[in-house]
Amino acid sequence: MTANLPDAQSQDSSSRQALVMSTIAFTVCFAVWTIFSIIGVRIKQELGLNETEFGLLVGTPILTGSLVRMVLGVWTDRYGGRLVYTMTMLAAAVATFLLAFAHTYEQMLVAALGVGLAGGSFAVGVAYVSRFFPAGRQGTALGIFGVGNVGAAVTKFAAPFVLIAWGWQSVALIWAAALVAMAVVFWFTTDDDPVIRERRAGEAAPARSFWQEFAPLKNLQVWRFAFYYFFSFGAFVALSLWLPRYLIGVYGFGIATAGMFGAAYSIPASIFRAYGGVLSDRIGARTVLYWTFSVCAVATLVLSLPSADYVVRGISGPIPFHFEIGPLAFIAVAFVLGFFMSLGKAAVYKHIPAYYPQSVGAVGGVVGMIGGLGGFVLPIAFGALNDLTGVWSSCFMLLFLIVVSCLVWMHVAIRRMERAPVKPASLSYAAE
Repeated sequence: MTANLPDAQSQDSSSRQALVMSTIAFTVCFAVWTIFSIIGVRIKQELGLNETEFGLLVGTPILTGSLVRMVLGVWTDRYGGRLVYTMTMLAAAVATFLLAFAHTYEQMLVAALGVGLAGGSFAVGVAYVSRFFPAGRQGTALGIFGVGNVGAAVTKFAAPFVLIAWGWQSVALIWAAALVAMAVVFWFTTDDDPVIRERRAGEAAPARSFWQEFAPLKNLQVWRFAFYYFFSFGAFVALSLWLPRYLIGVYGFGIATAGMFGAAYSIPASIFRAYGGVLSDRIGARTVLYWTFSVCAVATLVLSLPSADYVVRGISGPIPFHFEIGPLAFIAVAFVLGFFMSLGKAAVYKHIPAYYPQSVGAVGGVVGMIGGLGGFVLPIAFGALNDLTGVWSSCFMLLFLIVVSCLVWMHVAIRRMERAPVKPASLSYAAE
């Protein structure tokens, strides 16, 4: 037993190092992925874009980062997260650098497609980190890794000041340089995951065929998890991109102030994801998701109430009064919304290595892809709803409908499972 102690300590050290460096790298990637939440406002002014065009611009990187997640997840399962993570960061850095030299709307859309590769790093990190930890600790580990979402807040805090001082092009150049530096540091400070090392030593079975990796995607359960993530993560990304524009339009904030207040939403929605992982390990991901969807439904309902003037027919004549959610109330409710979204994001990914331990890359990739697509589709929908309705709070009306749908689908599915024959404990571990 004592002979194995050094190996155990080495493995534990390697696991911690992989988790820490993956989380830092994901933070940098996420900061780049959401770069248009700040520079997009200035680009909108320079090019005279309408709300729908602006929504498409900020959502385009989210599209790329979503679509590549499934492929990057499979590649990570096959070739290892250390290699795939590094190459993903370098490729995204090139696109971010070229963004600084784009002049037309079309050129910026093309560059934004490449910037979006940074968002694909999430699927790489999930597949890479999960291999270092046993099932009972994966919820906590993946929750900590997901704290990298705080990169959205980093962009909101820092980018406005760089933009004001040197222009939006400098933001792109500095963020690209940060990606290159992070890729180099990551490569030299991490090890290959245990499965890749065993394959190279001939102690593990070779990788499955490419199509076998996708076999679990035939299960409706995978797509149900993906829909949960469409709200808990996709809506988080969408609001991270949209809130600065919302605060400027509704409350007349300057871009720096809007960025800082927008971070009041992004920070809890990122940092508390680690706590969501711990809760999922302790009380079960299913319970966490019930709380997430219920509280988020109330929060989005409150935020969807538009400013309005009412006239009540009183005894002595008309009594006018005005209803409006002030900026402080808005930020408080947004904080609550972000907090419970963070718990939900961790709870969704707690299910994946427990239900599909041999297909974390593929299943995690497709769930992340659908969630990321929410971050692409929703900003465009927000802009279109603004153009169609002329009501700022229409974005929260849409989110209310989505989260209620998640809650209903989950409850119906769980009731159906409860009526079905009992499954082995290993399959129900994540949800109980």
